[in-house]
Amino acid sequence: MTAAALPTPPPALPTEHEAKLARESSRLLAASIGRGDSARVKVVEGNQEIDVPVSALRMLVDILAQMAEGNAVTIVPYHAELTTQQAADFLIVSRPHLVNLLEHNKLSYRKVGSHRRILFKDLVEYQQRSRVERKKALDELAGQAQELGLGY
Repeated sequence: MTAAALPTPPPALPTEHEAKLARESSRLLAASIGRGDSARVKVVEGNQEIDVPVSALRMLVDILAQMAEGNAVTIVPYHAELTTQQAADFLIVSRPHLVNLLEHNKLSYRKVGSHRRILFKDLVEYQQRSRVERKKALDELAGQAQELGLGY
């Protein structure tokens, strides 16, 4: 597997034991993260001390917190190129709907032979734009409902 590819099988859900361990380690790690750019981590097995970026430790806390909730976690590099199926899975839409978004220039992509590839960063940006547009539409509907005295 290359660094830019998503794993083919879905990530495994944590076991009950792993979730419990993740909950405790997440709490302890979050409490020990300092304010600097890096932190020194001591690995007891192997007896090593390692300087780690604090941003990476915060990501690890987030990963552990998700595992504690029983969620599977996948890490995708920001500049990874995804297939249309991977992109559809990320957005939780059907592949035909995603292709429609591509064909209507709602999302940028490039062709590799006859296959489309979408940058993960473009998916994240589309997702953020879409959330803003949905919130605006909901706010407008709520305003109209108040003006019409619909009582909700």
